[in-house]
This record gives sequence, structure tokens and C-alpha cells, in this order.
Amino acid sequence: MVVIGGIVGSGIFINPYLVARTLDTPALVLGAWIAGGAIALAGAFAYAELGQRLPKAGGQYVYLSEAWHPVVGFLYGWALLFMIETGAMAAVAMAFAQYALKLTGQTDSLVMVIAVSAIVLLSVINYLGVTPGSRVNNIFVTLKIAALGVIILLALWGPSSPSWLTAGRANPAPPATAALAFGAALIPILFAYGGWQSANYVAEEMRDAERQLPRALVIGTAIVVIIYVLANVAYLRTLGLTGLAATETPAADAAAKWLGAGGARFVAAAIAISTFGFLDLAILAPTRVYYAMAKDGAFLPSVAKLHPRFQTPGNAIVLQSVWAIVLLFTGKYGDLLNTVVFADWIFFGLTVAGLFMLRSRMGKPDGFRTPGYPWLPAFFVTVAVVVVYSVVREAPLRAAVGAGLLLVGVPVFYLFKRNSANV
Repeated sequence: MVVIGGIVGSGIFINPYLVARTLDTPALVLGAWIAGGAIALAGAFAYAELGQRLPKAGGQYVYLSEAWHPVVGFLYGWALLFMIETGAMAAVAMAFAQYALKLTGQTDSLVMVIAVSAIVLLSVINYLGVTPGSRVNNIFVTLKIAALGVIILLALWGPSSPSWLTAGRANPAPPATAALAFGAALIPILFAYGGWQSANYVAEEMRDAERQLPRALVIGTAIVVIIYVLANVAYLRTLGLTGLAATETPAADAAAKWLGAGGARFVAAAIAISTFGFLDLAILAPTRVYYAMAKDGAFLPSVAKLHPRFQTPGNAIVLQSVWAIVLLFTGKYGDLLNTVVFADWIFFGLTVAGLFMLRSRMGKPDGFRTPGYPWLPAFFVTVAVVVVYSVVREAPLRAAVGAGLLLVGVPVFYLFKRNSANV
């Protein structure tokens, strides 16, 4: 539930139109989503081995610190707080508010009020304990997968767009341009697939993490890949490539074709459910990273304190949610998406590359081993480099701001470490 909930947010309901606008044929669109799924699975395999080796709170922060240097782990947590997780929370809270208002027939003037209220409400729930937060996550994961299942079944049983699988654009791009377009299309796809690492954040709170974490990562990610590919088949079968590229609300338009206005309301409800559930997990899991950083003396000491009654990292939850609310007012959905993908994939690449470092020092693990090692992890690292380059090429200003924030983090790390040493 944590793996699926960490991946499925607003992306599969919204991002397919961005991919359809970038690529010239339905086959390329489906191929890009399949490629994105293969990349996500390759990452999940590597994270499964890393999680088994180091089943500690903080997940990726711990792996980067152990494999490379504590400053690299800190920079990941720094980016998670200022760009990755809070940026995703802001983007998804915005999507939740827009679709919740559409569902109730209210005006968009209330978007920011609803988005802020959702973040505050879920922060309070997670502040009160792990069990309430995880129960909310489980309920909303079940609801959003059921909603996607209904969309897929309606599309497969209903009438299809003529030549939906073969009708491409009249003037396709030359091969060199098409290759660059494929890389650009992976940006919104990998945003939609991101999140498999959520279970690694809470490994220390799992029962039998060495066995259960690899199983959860691989099975959960595989389920999402199947659902995402089938959902894109549904959109293309119903709208065709040009229809999918022409709308910014593909799920709603597809459902409206089958069920009229009721279908559009159904999708608005599905997206509201999905984004609300994603927000819950975004608050539940990553705060463990800031908690682990503070315990290591690399962050604000108050963040390392658990609430005496609820046993949750309450200060970390408050800090993350306040910054996510600030980011709500800094950009549109697409701007936030580019910022998240830029920073996220720098550290995805470094984390999986760290697997080579840990293998050389610690040898092969006794339990789960990454299949296809070393070729599959090497493939993933190469893709990470390509994705970061694609974001720089598509959104240079956002990438420059992200790089600047990372550079600022280096002296901040050494300042925290010096202060902790003097205490």
C-alpha cells in the first residue's frame, strides 16, 4: 500500500496529455510509458537490495551517506525538503483542490484555500500517530486503484477511436528530433512513476523489513506499471492521439465520452481521492529523513525529537508542511513538476550508483540481490543522467534554481555538523 500510494498521485490522470503532445504516434506513447515502467522497476530492484542491507529510518538518506559521504546524504534530505517532496506536495495539493472544486461546482478562486487546508488536515492526522496516517493511506490507495480500474474497463469495453493504435501525426519529426522528444516525454512519465522509494523511508518501522521491503517494492511497482500502461491504452482507445494531446484533462474527457457529465464527475472524484491519498503518504513517509538527519547532528536538533505521546516526528511534519504551503504560491503545476524531477533524478542516479560502492565494500548480500547486476543498475544510472539533462534542456531556469539550492546546502551541512560537535 505504501509503495502504490507513493507512486499513484495526480500524474496518471493528467500527465498523459503532455506525453501525447511530445510524441508522434500512439506506439511511441505506449512505448514511453512501458520504458518508464521498466526504469521504475530497475530502480525498485536496486532499492530493494539497499533497503535490505540498511533497513533504517531515512531510506535514501542513509544509503547516500553510507555509500558516498554524509554530505551527499544531507544534500538529498535538503533537496527533499526544499524541492522534491514539498514540490510534489504543492503540485498534488493544487491538483486536489482544482478537482475537488470541479466536483462540487465551486469557482477556482478557492484553489489555494482548499490546497492549504488539505495539507494542514493531513499533517494533523499524521502528527497524531503512524497508525491513523497509515490507515488513511490504505483506504485511499484502495479507492484510487478501484477508480483507475473502472476507467480502464469502461475504455476496453466501450467504442474505440478509429485507428487509435496506428493513427499518428501527418508530419512526424525526423529521428534525431524524435529521440530528443522521447527523452522529454520521460520527464512527466517519470514524475508519475516516482515514489517507489516511499517504503524505504519507513523501513525501521516495518516488521521483518529485510524480507518484506524487497517484496513490497517489486510487487507494488509492478502493479503500478500494469495499471499505468492500461490507463494509457484506455485514453488512446477513447480519444486517439490527437484527442489526447488536445486536452489537459484526459481522464475526465475519456470518462465523459462513456458516461456524459456523470463520467466527468466520476473522474473528478477519482483524482480528488488519488491526490488526497498521495498527500497523506507524502507527509507520512519523508519526514523520517529529516528525523534521521537531525539524529546524525546534520540538521535542526528539534527535528530529531519524537512526540512524547504520539511517538511521531512531529516537528519534522510541521516543518515540511509549512514549506510545501510556501511552494504552493511559487509556480504552476508544470513548473513544480520540472523542479521535482530535476532534483529527484540526481539523487536517484547517485543512490543506485552507490549500490556499486556498497557491493565493493560489503560484498553480495545474503538475501535479495538486484537481478541483472551490474547491467540493470548501470542502465538506471544512465537513464538518470539523461533525465536530468532533459530537464535542464526543457526548463533551464528551474534547473538553475535547483542547482543553486543544492550548492547552498553544502556550507549549511558543515555548519550543522560543527555546531553539533560543539554541543
